[in-house]
Amino acid sequence: MALASVTDSLVTLATHVINYLGLAGVALLCLTTGVVGLPGTEPTMLFAGFNVSEGHLSLAGIIIAGLVGDIAGASIAYAIGRFASTELLERQGSKLHMSQRRLNLAHAWFERWGAPAVFFSRWIPVARAAFPYAAGVAEMPFWRFFTLVALGSIPWIVGLAVLGNAVGSNWTSWRHHLEYVDYVGLALVVGVIVWLILRRRANSGAATDVAR
Repeated sequence: MALASVTDSLVTLATHVINYLGLAGVALLCLTTGVVGLPGTEPTMLFAGFNVSEGHLSLAGIIIAGLVGDIAGASIAYAIGRFASTELLERQGSKLHMSQRRLNLAHAWFERWGAPAVFFSRWIPVARAAFPYAAGVAEMPFWRFFTLVALGSIPWIVGLAVLGNAVGSNWTSWRHHLEYVDYVGLALVVGVIVWLILRRRANSGAATDVAR
């Protein structure tokens, strides 16, 4: 019940901002999502897609606006992580809707998986906002970070925009099922992590055989 209430509030915010600002609203909401994790790319891009189906916005327009905002937000988060002290980030993380647990988890994943963690984290709702901070703290080269974020964001933003456009007038019923997008993204990431572990073990086994 609480999740549904939060989801409804985020959807309401997204609808009002996009109705009022159009493509600029799409970019703004994706940017704030990249920095503070709210209102989320799901309600933003799904409702933007609905506007496309109604003829108010173009599909190419919302995709470009969504990508610009999403990548800009991630870049701002990266800069905060890189140039703010770790102690300051820990103390002020709650103001950015970044709990200490979420930041620690993102940092641990980044330390273990590096570049793949940045790329695939773009498909994890809510948690995706924490990984740019971790990349900044770890001083990952910016252009490498930027490339990985852009490549990871493209399928996510495009997929949500196309889905919103396809759903069309069924938007009012789909908005109550946004949480399932979280599960799909998480399942994809878990699958990739399992694949990486298996590949690493296979390479280790091959290296051992060669050494013998």
